[in-house]
Amino acid sequence: MADTPPGSGSVSGQRGNTLGPRLALAFLGVALAAVALLAGLAAVFSAVDVSSLANRQRDSLASAVAAAAAASWNQDQGWAGADLTPVLDLATRSGIQFQLREVSGRPVATTAGFAATGAEKIQPVVVHGTRVGTVVLGLTESGLGAADSVLRTALLRAIAGAAGAAALLALITGLAVARRITNPVTRLITVTRAMAGGDRSARAGDVSGPSELRELAAAFDNMADTLDYEDKIRRDLVASVTHELRTPVAVLQAGHEALLDGVTDPSPAELGSLRDEVLRLARMVDDLQTLAAADAAVLHLKRDRCDLADTAAAAADSLARRFEAAEVELDRQLTAAPVLADERWMHQVVTNLLGNALKFTPAGGTVTISTGQQGTDAILEVADTGVGIPADELPRIFDRFWRGQAGAQTSGSGIGLTIAAELTRAHGGTLTADSQPGKGTRFTLTLPKA
Repeated sequence: MADTPPGSGSVSGQRGNTLGPRLALAFLGVALAAVALLAGLAAVFSAVDVSSLANRQRDSLASAVAAAAAASWNQDQGWAGADLTPVLDLATRSGIQFQLREVSGRPVATTAGFAATGAEKIQPVVVHGTRVGTVVLGLTESGLGAADSVLRTALLRAIAGAAGAAALLALITGLAVARRITNPVTRLITVTRAMAGGDRSARAGDVSGPSELRELAAAFDNMADTLDYEDKIRRDLVASVTHELRTPVAVLQAGHEALLDGVTDPSPAELGSLRDEVLRLARMVDDLQTLAAADAAVLHLKRDRCDLADTAAAAADSLARRFEAAEVELDRQLTAAPVLADERWMHQVVTNLLGNALKFTPAGGTVTISTGQQGTDAILEVADTGVGIPADELPRIFDRFWRGQAGAQTSGSGIGLTIAAELTRAHGGTLTADSQPGKGTRFTLTLPKA
């Protein structure tokens, strides 16, 4: 059975698949806790309000029965001559049970179901400011008592129904939100596993979801692009080194074998040829070191505000003696061109362009370096009156270690323009070339203006 890479496997996949349900359950738990709290508070406050309403109703009924009893009281004969029919009718209509008592406590009138209710409210019967009796009120299973019970039950059912509906809504919303959150996460997990499995082209792409997850997906893709670029740099460097070192190593090997086998004599000419190949190898090592440093700079630029005119002037000063020795005029036409750039590596770009122009410009020719602004861009141009570049070679001049027909007659490894192009691209600019054989070449560097 094949080994499983770290961080992969069915266990982690199963755990990842439970994220959505767990989020949904978390949302549901929070919603249920909130609903339970609100339902409990609503039930308590509703019960208090219902009880308060029922008590006020009992007070009103007790006062009404006491008033009716007072109206029935006979001034001459007392309760013995009182007509209590209106009082009994009121009790029947209101669904209450009561007992009318004299001041001494002796019952005067009692409804049939009063004994089973228990006392609920005691109200004195007063006639002309004198207490003549007492009404003891009780509630039956119908009327106000039943209404009180029904109202409480209805409120509790309404609260329970609302809580259930809220829980269902919370579950549906939780599932939707969890799906919106987990889909991008699942996509990132899938892409990460694909990259870990060797698929360097895997990307998260555009994902739908919260802005933080979209930014995470974009950052992941940028990281993957950077890794691909670094890997491409390494592959290209290995391929370039292999290609460029093959010829001098083969020449050195063949020359030494010929000397060891006695095929050729160790003459100064033979030894000088071998020395030339060693020097060529040394130059290649230096150029490869410069190329590696430029590749690293592409990934780690330190940009500050600078002026292309100042950078061009410094580069021109550093090469002034070489131009004088080659009898090539260096014409400077420099105006302010502010940019955000790593001045060290931008100096390298300008130096490479000037060095390339000097290499292919014969004595008596002119190399012109100019800077300026054009719209939102800063422009630097290096133009020469040299041999020019054939049209079929022009598209390849920025390739690593590529040298055209004219370049084959000069020293160098063919990476100067490659370095210039790579560093320009890393600064967010472009480097283009325009040339006509026999009339010279013009390189144009364009960067965003600061």
